[in-house]
Amino acid sequence: MNRILNKKYFFLIFLTAMTASACKKVITVNLKDAAPQIVIEGNITNEARPYIVTIAKSVDFTQDNVYPPVTGATVTIKDDSTGITDMLSELPNGVYSSNATKGDIGHTYHLTVIANGKTYTAASTMPAQVLLDSITFQTNAAFGNSVTNALPNFQDPSGVYNAYQFVQSINGKLSKQLYVFDDRLSDGRYISRQLFNDSAYIQKGDTIQLEMQCLDKPVYSYFKELAGLDPTNGQPTSPANPISNINNGALGYFSAHTVQIKKAVFK
Repeated sequence: MNRILNKKYFFLIFLTAMTASACKKVITVNLKDAAPQIVIEGNITNEARPYIVTIAKSVDFTQDNVYPPVTGATVTIKDDSTGITDMLSELPNGVYSSNATKGDIGHTYHLTVIANGKTYTAASTMPAQVLLDSITFQTNAAFGNSVTNALPNFQDPSGVYNAYQFVQSINGKLSKQLYVFDDRLSDGRYISRQLFNDSAYIQKGDTIQLEMQCLDKPVYSYFKELAGLDPTNGQPTSPANPISNINNGALGYFSAHTVQIKKAVFK
C-alpha cells in the first residue's frame, strides 16, 4: 500500500506498508508554498525481505503531482543486535532495496541516508507482535441508514505499552481512513474496536482484509499526528507535517513493525 501526494497539496508520503497488494492512498493536506524537502520512507517488518527505502523530493503545491526521485544516495541499515550493516542496492525511481537485513522482533534498526551532501538518520525498534484473533462486524444506524464496520479482536498484553495501526481493504480497495491507537486506556484488555468508515461502506458479501501492525512509540506518534491531519478522518487540518523520527529536516518516517493479515466476509 502506498499513501501518496495529491496534486496541488503539499504532503510528504509514499507509505509502503508491505502488504501483498500494491494499493495507493491519497492524503490531502492543504498547505502553503514551501521549498522542496527530502522525503524518506522506510519499512522493516517480520515478513520476508527485501525491505524498501524510498527517497524523493517534495514539490510546491502549485506544481504538478510529480515527485522527483532522489538517486545516487548512499543508504545503509544497521541491526544493533547482530551488528550487521546492510548497504542497500539502488533500484530505479529513488527506490533502495535491502540485501542482508532481516526483520526480527526486539531488534533496533538504524537507517542512514546520505543524499545531496546531507546525512539523515533514524532508529526504530520492532515491538513484540500482538496476534489478531479474528474480524467481526457491527452494524449501526446512522442518518436513517445502516452502516457496517469491521472490528479487529485481540488481547492486549498487560503491563506493556502497545501501539497499533490497521490497514483496511474492502474487496481489494484500500480504505481512506487511518486507523491508529495505543493501549493507554485499554492496557491488558481484550480489544474489539470498530474501524469507522467514511464512504467505503461494507455490504453483504464484501471481503474485508485487515493488516495489523504493531508499532514502536515514535512511529505511532507520527501516524497519530498524521491521522489528525487527514480530513478523511474527520479531523481539522493544519499547515504542518507530522514530526518525523528521521533527523536533519527530512520528511517521512522509518518504521520497524510487525505485520499480520486476516480476511473475513461480511455475511
